[in-house]
Amino acid sequence: MTRKYNFSAGPATLPLEVLEQAQAEMLDWNGTGVSVMEMSHRSKEFMEIAATAEADLRELLSIPDNYKVLFLQGGAHSQFAAIPLNLLHGKESADYLDTGIWSRKAIAEANRYCKVNVVSSSESNNYTTIAPVQSWNTNPNAAYLHYVYNETIGGLELSQEPEFNSRSFDNINPDMNVPLVADLSSTILSRPIEVTKYGMIYAGAQKNIGPAGLTLVIVREDLLGKVAKSTPTMLNYTVHAESGSMYNTPATYAWYLAGLVFKWIKKQGGLNAIAAINQRKSQKLYNAIDDSNFYNNKVDKEFRSWMNVPFGLLDESLDDTFLDEAAKRNLVALKGHKSVGGMRASIYNAMPEAGVDALLDMMKDFEQRKA
Repeated sequence: MTRKYNFSAGPATLPLEVLEQAQAEMLDWNGTGVSVMEMSHRSKEFMEIAATAEADLRELLSIPDNYKVLFLQGGAHSQFAAIPLNLLHGKESADYLDTGIWSRKAIAEANRYCKVNVVSSSESNNYTTIAPVQSWNTNPNAAYLHYVYNETIGGLELSQEPEFNSRSFDNINPDMNVPLVADLSSTILSRPIEVTKYGMIYAGAQKNIGPAGLTLVIVREDLLGKVAKSTPTMLNYTVHAESGSMYNTPATYAWYLAGLVFKWIKKQGGLNAIAAINQRKSQKLYNAIDDSNFYNNKVDKEFRSWMNVPFGLLDESLDDTFLDEAAKRNLVALKGHKSVGGMRASIYNAMPEAGVDALLDMMKDFEQRKA
């Protein structure tokens, strides 16, 4: 069997070592004689799996004790509704940053429950840059400020903005005491983050955590317990926190695989080591694009994503030929999202550097033959 280099934006490639361990344990986990996917979520064995996964995640992200870690379902789309229902706390409005498609989806859903104040939008520049934090039209009475850390489709990443990362939100407006809420689906575990800067973090698993079906929520305890009366039970963070993420049957096998990924990241040297590799991988690819008169990336260099690298061919008529030739070299899932076209290489943690090098070799060869 030949493993292909899978550049899918999600469900994304998983570490081969993790897949091999899951394969070895498929029929018999730890001598129990049953597969993890057959275990009761209330069993001693699965409770051990769940507790270990949470402990490893807390260690990786240095999550303080006053934050609850929830292993939920429903993806980011469910969180778009759950966030205002749980965090408005009787207030009428919330602040949202608009940096792309996922921001717009979050804004549209939040508009069902509150007045949304868009603090800044990148729409006028076709989502290729982000305005300075100091220019954002923040509301000191907002229930929270929400942003998408990295826009998977457009490759626009807030974390590239050093001024924002070097200051707490209180420094934007000293009179504000507004919790930060961040969609980290494409970024979580790709580098260290300071959890204490956030009131809540959420992430779909299918990029850097594990397989699709699991959604991670990290929420500060003081924000719990004040949900809107109309909140469905399944969207109530307090219910999930009090039940250890087992109010209903959780996505047990996805939870187990996420735990294997957490251990794999620790084995690689933790988030500092992973960050160095990720930065190197993305810089290689961006350098090749920038040094070429054949490919292009339109995102402001200051805000380019480490995880999702969209690029185009100046001659778009060659797009299908490029994708066909890439597939023949075992480089797959490079087609850009239908809303933006072109190509997109998603290079999450599990994409080995050899995969990026193979893509670069193919791009160089294709340019030499087609330019």
